[in-house]
Amino acid sequence: MLHYFKFFNFYFAVLFGLIAIWFGGNTIYLGFVVYIAFYVLGDALLGDDLSEPPLLNAGLLKVMLYSALPLSCCILATALALVSTPSAPLPHLLYAQFNIDINAFTPHATTMQTIVAIPFLALMLGGVATVVAHELVHRVGNPVAVCIGRWLLAFSFDANFSIEHVYNHHVKVATQDDPATAPRGRDVYTHFVIAFMGTQQAGWHIECKRLDRNKLPKISLHNKCIRGWLMSAFLAMVAFSIAGINGIAMFVALGISTKFTLEIVNYMEHYGLVRCPRQPVRPRHSWNSNRRISCWTMFNLPRHSHHHAQGAVPFEKLKALQDSPQMVSGYISTMVLALIPPLWFRIMEKKLAHWDEHFASDREKEIIAKQFK
Repeated sequence: MLHYFKFFNFYFAVLFGLIAIWFGGNTIYLGFVVYIAFYVLGDALLGDDLSEPPLLNAGLLKVMLYSALPLSCCILATALALVSTPSAPLPHLLYAQFNIDINAFTPHATTMQTIVAIPFLALMLGGVATVVAHELVHRVGNPVAVCIGRWLLAFSFDANFSIEHVYNHHVKVATQDDPATAPRGRDVYTHFVIAFMGTQQAGWHIECKRLDRNKLPKISLHNKCIRGWLMSAFLAMVAFSIAGINGIAMFVALGISTKFTLEIVNYMEHYGLVRCPRQPVRPRHSWNSNRRISCWTMFNLPRHSHHHAQGAVPFEKLKALQDSPQMVSGYISTMVLALIPPLWFRIMEKKLAHWDEHFASDREKEIIAKQFK
C-alpha cells in the first residue's frame, strides 16, 4: 500500500501550499520557501527511488489522477480569492441577493505577496494539472481520460498540448523539427517563446490534417484546437465572474506562469540531445531522473527515458533505467539551475560531453559536428 500512498505526496504538498496562501501575509513567503525546500532537500537527502513494484489497483490509480481536476479548481479559486473585489459579478450578486460577503473570507495579501503567490500557485498547478494531464492525454484509447487531461491543460491555455505532444513531440523528439527540444546554447527564456509558438503551430497543422482526412471543416467545433481555446475561454469567464477584471488578469498570469513551468521541464528533459530522424527513439534521447521526491510527487514523470522509449506505458509501470542519461538532480533543483543560463550552460557542457562520448551513435555525432561547424 505504501507504493500507492507515495504518489499522493504532491496532493499533500499542494494542500500545504494552499493553506499557506489562505493564511495570507508573510505566510505566503514562508510557504513558498518551505515548498521549494521540500523538493530540493528531499531529493538531495533521500536519493533515488529504483523500486518497480506491480501496482494493480486500477481504481485507486484512477482516483489519484482524476482528483487532479477538482484540486486544480481549488488552486484557481485560491488565486482568484487573492484579487477578488466586492464589485465583481459573483460577490456583488451574493451580497445583493443574500447579504453574503464572500470577500470577508478571502486571504489578506499585499501587492508584493500576491505577486509572489503567482509562481507559487503556478508550481502547484503545473504539478497537479500539467503533470497529470500529461499522463492522461497519452491514454488515447480512453476518451474520458483525454477529456479530463484537456480540461486540466486548459488552465494554462494549453489544451492542444494533447495533440502536439502525443503526435509531434514524441515522434520528432531530439531532432531539429521538434519545437519542444532545445538545442545546445539556447537559454530557457528564448526556448519558452520558440516552443510556445512552435507547438501551437504544430498542433494546429496536425489537427487540420485530421480534419482534411475526415472531410470536416477546419473552422468549426470539429476542430479540437478551437475547442481547446474555448475551454480556456470558459475558465476565463469563470474567473471574471468571481473576481472581475482582476480575475481575468490573475487567470492569464497564472496560466502563462504554469505554461512557462511546463516549458522549463521540456527544456531540461531534452536539452542538447540529438537523434537522427530515421532512428527510433531510445532511452538515451531524454534526460532521466530517479530522485525520490521528484518521482513520488510527479507520477514518475522524471523517469523520462523509459517514457519516451515507450510512450504508451502508464506511469506506474515506468522503469528507473539507471544506465540512461541522468539529469543534474531532481526536477525542482534542475528547474532552478535552468533559470540561471550561465550556470546551466557550464554544468550541461560537461553532461553533454559525456553524452556525446558514451551515448551518441556515429550518425548523431555527425549531426552534432555539423551543428557546431
